[in-house]
Amino acid sequence: MRCMGEGGLRGVSFSCVLSGRVLAKLRLRAIRRGVWFRALGDVERKLLDLTIAVVERVHSVRLAKLVSSIVERLLCAVEGRLSRLVRVRGRGLAVRLSRVAVGWGNESAVHWATDLGFIEYLAVAGVDASVGLGSG
Repeated sequence: MRCMGEGGLRGVSFSCVLSGRVLAKLRLRAIRRGVWFRALGDVERKLLDLTIAVVERVHSVRLAKLVSSIVERLLCAVEGRLSRLVRVRGRGLAVRLSRVAVGWGNESAVHWATDLGFIEYLAVAGVDASVGLGSG
C-alpha cells in the first residue's frame, strides 16, 4: 500500500524533502498522534533521530532510500482515518460515478471526480457504486 499517492517521492529532490527540519516536524507530528513508537522499530527511530541531529539535508542516495522508506511508513501511520477513507474509497467512487453520469448525458458531472465535498460524502456515507450503475 502506498500512502503518498501513486508517484511517491519520484521526481522530488531528496535534499529538499529529506531535510532535518522536515523530518523533525514529521517526528513531532507522529509523537503527537501516538504512532511514533507503534509504527517504527527501535533501529528505525534511532536512524531518523540521528539523521535529524546530524544531517541538515540528505545527500547520500543510500541514506535517502533508507530514510524515505521509513518516512513513507510513518506518513501512512500519521494519516487520519477520514483522510485514508477519502483517499482509498471516496476518490475512486467519485471517479466512477462521474464517468457514469457523464455517460448518461450530465456534462456537469465531470467535476464530481475532483469535488472534495462530494468525495468526502461518498467515503463517509459508504455509497456502493456497483449497485445499479451500468456503463450506459
